[in-house]
Amino acid sequence: MKKGNPLALLPILVFLVLFAYVGIVAKDFYSMPAIVGFIIALIVAFLQNRKYSFNEKISIVAKGAGDENIITMCLIFILAGAFSGSVKAAGGVESTVAFGLSILPSKIAVVGIFVIGCFISVSMGTSVGTVTALTPIAVGIAEKTGLGIPICVGSVVCGAMFGDNLSMISDTTIAAVRTQGCEMKDKFKQNFFIVLPAAIVTIVLLFVSTKTTDYNVSDLDYELIKIVPYLVVLIGALAGLNVFIVLILGTVISLIVGVISGTFTMIEMFKVVGDGVTSMYDITVISIVVAGVIALVKENGGIDFILSFIKSKIKTQKGAELGIAGLASLVDVCTANNTIAIVIAGPIAKEISTEFDVSPKTTASLLDIFTSVWQGIIPYGAQLLTASSLAVSAQTIKEAIPVSPFDIMPYLYYPVLMAVSAIIYIIFIKENKKKA
Repeated sequence: MKKGNPLALLPILVFLVLFAYVGIVAKDFYSMPAIVGFIIALIVAFLQNRKYSFNEKISIVAKGAGDENIITMCLIFILAGAFSGSVKAAGGVESTVAFGLSILPSKIAVVGIFVIGCFISVSMGTSVGTVTALTPIAVGIAEKTGLGIPICVGSVVCGAMFGDNLSMISDTTIAAVRTQGCEMKDKFKQNFFIVLPAAIVTIVLLFVSTKTTDYNVSDLDYELIKIVPYLVVLIGALAGLNVFIVLILGTVISLIVGVISGTFTMIEMFKVVGDGVTSMYDITVISIVVAGVIALVKENGGIDFILSFIKSKIKTQKGAELGIAGLASLVDVCTANNTIAIVIAGPIAKEISTEFDVSPKTTASLLDIFTSVWQGIIPYGAQLLTASSLAVSAQTIKEAIPVSPFDIMPYLYYPVLMAVSAIIYIIFIKENKKKA
């Protein structure tokens, strides 16, 4: 195997250092748009390797950005945005939350918030959207029951990360599947098997911690018809329908429901879809630019260096899987964005999995799981920042109690247990399957 060139990794290193430095100085990891950092990384990549002319480097970048998996991923992002925008505008989020809370016994209200969060995040494909929808309700439950706000909001974040990792229309899942070249349904089944124990233990821990809850749910209005688009997408994806068909079908049904229920008019529905598509512009452009950067890094020997280094340290398939988990974790901690982390780590993980014969669905699952683990824990991530902000603004008392991300962190049972489940799977369960 080629030893590669460690200097070829400089563009990625420049992005990570710059992103982290600006975030620490500004005390806000979202103060610098990620796309700006990646453009700087692209410029650095262009300045390397004089044996290629400028036009040849343009060609390399264009081929990387125009890769079938990258373009397919971007199209799916756009359709996922159209569905998310239309179903949200139709009132699907509010109806789903209200319906779930109205049928759950009051004694398990906090457990119910976690379960509803799981369903909404799987259906919506967005953890931040789930946090935004459920945090005010969680705060209301905390105020009425006397339970601490942090544990109630923590259950929301736990449920949000469940779907962020598993949803068929989550940008993280789309990125993981497309970079590894596996089927969505295969990744879902493998991923679900790995994280199910974590979800079950989380339910038990939340129940034990809040079993004295007595919360009377009332005045929750919902319309069952508005939940239908989510069910269609969920069932269609599990049935193995092509993701393009599933998303288009879900969008059309959402628009029909919105018009019939009078939420928006036939003229307004075009703006609704447009707003949803626009919300995915950032990650779409970032994916294209990152693909170009990775193409130059690979051409300059950066990927070969990583593979050579890993091969010198790791001798087994199990070690390779742990290496992929570590790679995904490190990049997410540095970028505070699990989708971007997968887009960066995906091509490198693909090379590692090919070298050590790790199946694409396993690699995709590990990428998605470990980026979601850290995204759900780091206090400077969008999920915890959004949760802590809403936990304060949603309070009805005169002087709101401050709630920081660090207050919520002790109750993030699910992300931690997800990591534990995945490590146990890598070390023990896969080995037992091989022996069997």
